[in-house]
Amino acid sequence: TCLAAGPLRASLRRDCLVVGTSTHLLAYDVHLNSDLFYREVSDGANAIVLGKLGDLPSPLAIIGGNCALQGFDYEGNDLFWTVTGDNVRSLALCDFDGDGKTELLVGSEDFDIRVFKEDVIVAEMSETETVTALSPMYGSRFGYALSNGTVGVYDRTSRYWRIKSKNHAMSIHAFDLNSDGVCELITGWSNGKVDARSDRTGEVIFKDNFASSIAGVVEGDYRMDGSTQLICCSVDGEVRGYLPGGEEMKGNLMDTCAEQDLIRELSQKKQNLLLELRNYEENAKAELSPQLKEADGQRGVIPANTQLQTSLSVNLGSDSQSAHVELCISTTNDTIIRAVLIFAEGIFEGESHVIHPGLQNLSGCVRVPLTPPKDVPVDLHIKAFVGYRNSTQFYVFELTRQLPRFSMYALSSPDSATEPLSFVSCATNERPQRIIMWLNQSFLLPEDAEFQSAPFQVCFTSLRNAGQLLIKIKPGGEVDEHHSVNQRLTADMADHSNLIRVMLVQAEDARLLGDMKNMKTRYVELYDLNRDLINQYKIRCNNHTELLSNLKAVNQAIQRAGRLRVGKPKAQVIAACRDAIRSNNFNTLFRIMRSGIASS
Repeated sequence: TCLAAGPLRASLRRDCLVVGTSTHLLAYDVHLNSDLFYREVSDGANAIVLGKLGDLPSPLAIIGGNCALQGFDYEGNDLFWTVTGDNVRSLALCDFDGDGKTELLVGSEDFDIRVFKEDVIVAEMSETETVTALSPMYGSRFGYALSNGTVGVYDRTSRYWRIKSKNHAMSIHAFDLNSDGVCELITGWSNGKVDARSDRTGEVIFKDNFASSIAGVVEGDYRMDGSTQLICCSVDGEVRGYLPGGEEMKGNLMDTCAEQDLIRELSQKKQNLLLELRNYEENAKAELSPQLKEADGQRGVIPANTQLQTSLSVNLGSDSQSAHVELCISTTNDTIIRAVLIFAEGIFEGESHVIHPGLQNLSGCVRVPLTPPKDVPVDLHIKAFVGYRNSTQFYVFELTRQLPRFSMYALSSPDSATEPLSFVSCATNERPQRIIMWLNQSFLLPEDAEFQSAPFQVCFTSLRNAGQLLIKIKPGGEVDEHHSVNQRLTADMADHSNLIRVMLVQAEDARLLGDMKNMKTRYVELYDLNRDLINQYKIRCNNHTELLSNLKAVNQAIQRAGRLRVGKPKAQVIAACRDAIRSNNFNTLFRIMRSGIASS
């Protein structure tokens, strides 16, 4: 099921061959024609990579199987084991975080690329299909390939570029083909094409074609002359080697035929742009006339104030259609939408979708059902053809709309929901208002939620399996919050008191000078300020009442913790709790209540 060669024993200055099957793993010394070890692996071996991982002392043969990762040294000892989210399809070793130690890149069937620092996940990137190949390039940069024909390059968690082909990427490899000191991503395709792409832009700098599908792409000193070649092999057994380009080529590896193809492509683009320019000129002439005529509509002229509007909503479905997210695209006047093209990762097969209503169904509104398979934010790139019913030329509107991460959850009533038995409780340093802002951004809500009182709860129903999701928000650190509010109100009241003192003096001066208008103005301002001061005092009183209530609850908890002890330990617990509160160390406070001592 998989095959790899690489260093497995530090004392041996040669590579070992490791063969994986669905049940066993074989390490073989080709030079001595002998087995290094033969081990049974219950989870199977779908992918193999050889090399050093993190701080582990010796090189390992790391295999990925059924949701598990195992690492064996040259004697067959199992030195590394951990689990991952799904069946492993690809592995690679890469210095992901730049600390000088290699991390393990794992591509699996759940569309995720995970990065392991030994047995700890340090990063995770979601893709749109099964990750079939991974290849380290240099530093923290690595290439990847998906089962739907996508290849691309990541630098840590940032994707530099990606391209998609109708063919499948059979093998990828990093190799400096143009001798610029930076590796290119070499891809072997199912149609026999081999291309080299820039790691920065994805631009093709070299390509070649085989008569059959590519089986693998590797590098090595094939001619034993001290120089490394790029070696490509097809499924028919054809092998070709490529030397890196010399300095005289200046990085230009494309042959004359490829340059002619590029000139032909640019000429075609020029013709399309000239045609588009002529259409714009005709439309500009037509707009000079006071009214739009029938012929103008045929040429694609539409009112200048025409806009394309989009909205996203949750549709609970019907007997004939399952629940989905509905994208509504509409115009602002009597124009019609002739066709809509939507490009999105992971939602449509082929990552694109075309809506082309029949002539009898044309209107100014088009509704598109969306069912994202995973909870990830997706950018919808929309192109719409807008014109009149008899138009032969259409105006193209382009816009981008983001689908929220949790769009496949519909808001439901908390009263009707049965509270799930399983739950996760966590503390966060964010204010409740920030959590509400996150809810509004991550879910499709009919109207923005607002935090009115604690505790706040909201319920959602999954459109995929009708499962319930209940989110409860309760503010923590209420004592600290009340203290800060009290201090802020005290400062505000002091400022207002100073203003009142100043206004009284100004009003009295105006009275003595006989300036009744100015005096009246000052007394009106003084009345308003005094009213605000009274309102703030009421708020301060309410805040103080809540603060006393919370402090009472804390003191009662300390008292109950003390009652669990007798004699001297009781006094020690109460004193230690007071010290913890004084130092604002609540973790220590909880530890004292549980164990009676401050140290862990």
